[in-house]
Amino acid sequence: MPAVTAPVQALPLRHALTVPAEGSAVRLARETAQMVFAEWGVNPHHPAVDPALLILSELVTNSVRHAADSAPTVTVVFAGGAGCLAFGVHDGHPLRPTLPRASAGSAAGGLGTVMELTHGLGGTAVVRGDTDGRGKSIWITLPL
Repeated sequence: MPAVTAPVQALPLRHALTVPAEGSAVRLARETAQMVFAEWGVNPHHPAVDPALLILSELVTNSVRHAADSAPTVTVVFAGGAGCLAFGVHDGHPLRPTLPRASAGSAAGGLGTVMELTHGLGGTAVVRGDTDGRGKSIWITLPL
């Protein structure tokens, strides 16, 4: 499956969720994702859905664990279109993590798992810093 290259800005479907940077954010993000995917007609049994939910959970967990002191909220933006699903997890912490290269034998957990799943599905991952330097988003784009 080729890597997804559609720019997120070109995807017509949008939904945003902002939650407090606390443990319940992970559950709320997953539940919202399931609701949004259903509204957009994404088959809940599509092979990308469960990995997408796991990727989302990892990213929100990272924001809660590492950015809550400097960012009281986490925002998830979902975007979708024909054959493509994307989501970005934003927090107000200025540190922009380096995404590890996905390869066989990568360390399990965290961003290693995110990259393994994303690339395994033919998707892409990118870190985008805020223009003011105060926060960042990690965007995942997956083919459907």
